Amino acid sequence: MPTTLAQKLYLLCYTARKEKFQLDNIQGRGQLLRAGAMTELAREGLLDATGGRVRRLPGHPPEDPFTAAVWYDLPEDKPKKWLAFLHNKAHTAETPVRDQLLASGDIALTREKKLGVVPVDRVTVVHPELVDALQERVRATVLAGPPAEGLTDELAMAVLAVELELSSVWSKEDRRTHRSGLKAHAARFDAFVPGLRKALRDSYLASRAVGGGWSA
Repeated sequence: MPTTLAQKLYLLCYTARKEKFQLDNIQGRGQLLRAGAMTELAREGLLDATGGRVRRLPGHPPEDPFTAAVWYDLPEDKPKKWLAFLHNKAHTAETPVRDQLLASGDIALTREKKLGVVPVDRVTVVHPELVDALQERVRATVLAGPPAEGLTDELAMAVLAVELELSSVWSKEDRRTHRSGLKAHAARFDAFVPGLRKALRDSYLASRAVGGGWSA
């Protein structure tokens, strides 16, 4: 299984029963991966989000190269709004995380021709049962009751999946049924990383409005 939050979020978008990444679940995924990296940076004390703005804190860069790249992108002195650091480089996030999952054997990549003409990359998950289990753990963190004290991967994934309306995790009915639980978990997430969740939502809505999204 993947080790970083960004890698887990990539796989979270997969719909195992349909054996594919559905289009509506990959719109905004670049922003989602960067949000995952930023969440890890906050948890590791390498990012300051005081006042709902973000700046890089001094320290040793993370071992994971993708998370380190996101860390270096952040402003070092004056805190700035989250949106630019989620949105502007979202299109660069897919490939490095995908390549990590390819190298670890979690996904496979094949070249196909769309409509028999245009070549496209098709990504499939090698162990879909593990993705199913990951999605179940994410849902369970909300269904089990009030949020835990810490900022776990599962809590972060449960909350961020709502902002991108990932049907692979939460259906529309789920989001209505568990609204209060999801709201409580979102509040806990916001206490750790204020401003990130709202910026992710704003970035996603902006991308969706113009048909944004990147390949699976």
